[in-house]
Amino acid sequence: MNTSEWRTYLVTASSRSAGRTTPEVVAAALDGGVDVVQLRDKGVSDRERYETGLRLRELTAEAGVPLIVNDRIDLAAAVDADGVHLGQTDLPVAVARERLGEDAVVGVSASTVEQAEAAETAGADYLGVGAVYGTDSKAVSGDRDGIGTERIAAVADAVEVPVIGIGGIDAGNAAPVVGAGATGVAALSAITAADDPEAATAALRAAVAE
Repeated sequence: MNTSEWRTYLVTASSRSAGRTTPEVVAAALDGGVDVVQLRDKGVSDRERYETGLRLRELTAEAGVPLIVNDRIDLAAAVDADGVHLGQTDLPVAVARERLGEDAVVGVSASTVEQAEAAETAGADYLGVGAVYGTDSKAVSGDRDGIGTERIAAVADAVEVPVIGIGGIDAGNAAPVVGAGATGVAALSAITAADDPEAATAALRAAVAE
């Protein structure tokens, strides 16, 4: 799977979806042209996330869009996702490959050049680098929050694998992230919490394309 073609990447968050279900938000984002969907949905039960994952697998398969699962290798396998996205404290890339197969997509979060280089050496297919503009969707330490486009540029220069910028990104500020060397951008609230997730996705795509 060619992760270098991913321009817009949705990270789901049921707590931010303004009363809509995650499948409803994902369906709208798919209509808006999103390139990849990550099932995150923190704060819900394993059963609920599993059932949501099955529905997202149907939607993304029909649209021909990859489905990635945040953190959980077991859940990724259970819903037949295309891969998993791992944080710095999650299981290693090699374990994900062993459990999901060599064809699985494995992404890794990185905030520094050192983390990025280590992830690439470990075999990551792409990197999620941030939080670029800061985030309130999860607790991160100060040195990883609001790292800026300069860090994106430094990481992109240091590695060969695709870099996806994440953290506080929307249609209004996506262009500098791509200009700094990211191949694409990930969005959580900008799509999930939008009045019109389809239009928000299309706007983000347009900003990245420019």
